Amino acid sequence: MKKMFTKRMILSILLLFVLSIIIFFPFRTALVFYKQNTSQIVAYLPIEEGNSFQIIFTHSIHLTDVVEEYEVLSDHSIKQNEIIYEHYGIGMPANDADGGTLVYEDGKIHIKDMNRVFPYINLRNAKEVPKYRLVWGETLEHIAWFKDYFEPGARFTVKIDNLSLWQILKGVKIHE
Repeated sequence: MKKMFTKRMILSILLLFVLSIIIFFPFRTALVFYKQNTSQIVAYLPIEEGNSFQIIFTHSIHLTDVVEEYEVLSDHSIKQNEIIYEHYGIGMPANDADGGTLVYEDGKIHIKDMNRVFPYINLRNAKEVPKYRLVWGETLEHIAWFKDYFEPGARFTVKIDNLSLWQILKGVKIHE
């Protein structure tokens, strides 16, 4: 009887250990939106190394779209490759800073080959003109509006992280 109890106890502990690994081991790479200055996951988008995504917002003065294009690097940093906008003005780069190439194409200003690398990006969802959106996919075919996931004026930190099953279940998956 005692032998049977010992076997069950060992099996129970082993099963608990395996379940803990399955639930808490970070395995899924994602673009994660954290409530700023916390580890609280507000939303996430499954993503892989080499994938690109865009954050598009409406300039609050010109009321035209500004497109920022990013790439996920192997060390989980975020590389800004390009910024596209229609008008020079407040808050917009006026030259090819950081070694980028300034090009005028299709009536828009492009700063290409920027090669700006960030460990994370701090963002604030606009209050007055809440037209921020996230675009992703091989041909940038998916779009999610920030207003569908975040309160107007909300501040958050965007990072590439590996998430565990537990974190995935607690967060909100971004979808089109």
